[in-house]
Amino acid sequence: MSNLFDTLKEKVSGHNLKIVFPEGLDERILTAATRLAEDKLLTPILIGDIEKIQQSAKKLGVSLEAVEIYDPTQYAMMDELVASFVEARKGKATEEQARQILLNENYFGTMLVHTNKADGLVSGAIHSTADTVRPALQIIKTKQGVKKTSGVFIMVRDEEKYVFADCAINIAPDQNDLAEIAIESAKTAEMFNIEPRVAMLSFSTKGSAVSPETEKVAEAVKIAQELNPSLILDGEFQFDAAFVPSVAKSKAPGSLIQGDANVFVFPSLEAGNIGYKIAQRLGNFEAVGPILQGLNRPVNDLSRGCNEEDVYKLALITAGQAIQ
Repeated sequence: MSNLFDTLKEKVSGHNLKIVFPEGLDERILTAATRLAEDKLLTPILIGDIEKIQQSAKKLGVSLEAVEIYDPTQYAMMDELVASFVEARKGKATEEQARQILLNENYFGTMLVHTNKADGLVSGAIHSTADTVRPALQIIKTKQGVKKTSGVFIMVRDEEKYVFADCAINIAPDQNDLAEIAIESAKTAEMFNIEPRVAMLSFSTKGSAVSPETEKVAEAVKIAQELNPSLILDGEFQFDAAFVPSVAKSKAPGSLIQGDANVFVFPSLEAGNIGYKIAQRLGNFEAVGPILQGLNRPVNDLSRGCNEEDVYKLALITAGQAIQ
């Protein structure tokens, strides 16, 4: 795990990136943000009541010297944010409504990213996933050619690193969604120095069972291969055929993937969520994420049960996405 984040530190260092933390009054956020500043990895932007944040920092014994603090009620460039928000929402909000909406710290922080005043955002320590993701989908939106954002976990155990997707966002992806998730997950893998070898998972291997569920995955493989012919990707696979060379040799002898996949695309959120938790709890893998992908600018969601270290690591990941 240390190697994973040492690589990220080297990647983001010197880029003068700014990451927004809308939950500036949370102690976990405050201590992680000040650590990031002290380590000279990025400039944190804390959102909240300036005096209260200063008091909290004093109580915790941390320095705010290299940290920026913005209070939406006192922000000097609010008019610019309001105008940009109204434009981004394309008639769905009046100027008056925008001023009220941007008092919400997640919307305010997202607008800082949208207007290039920051490079990414990390929230979710005290907010739900919906509270974090909704402003991003409304304002930042998905990349051209990408219809939906998705969420991956980097599964780490000693020197092993794998990508599991989608384990966080899309409940019942169709074949186009799965193809999109596969391509975006390969890009995320590359950010962590994982040369992607993508397996599209099912309960069938290469037609060993035929049902609407297996045919959906097989079709997703074709779509992904057409969209990115250079990507090493195949399926549909049962997990053992994607991961165990001897099983691959028996079940899928002609495949590009011979038990050496490192990016695993699950056919549904149900399967993905169960799969990563089994690997985490029975296999003793550390699950890093969820990392949101497919957005124009990086926004990531913390668990409300996170600790300071989780905040620190997800901020590094977000910074890494900003220069990907």
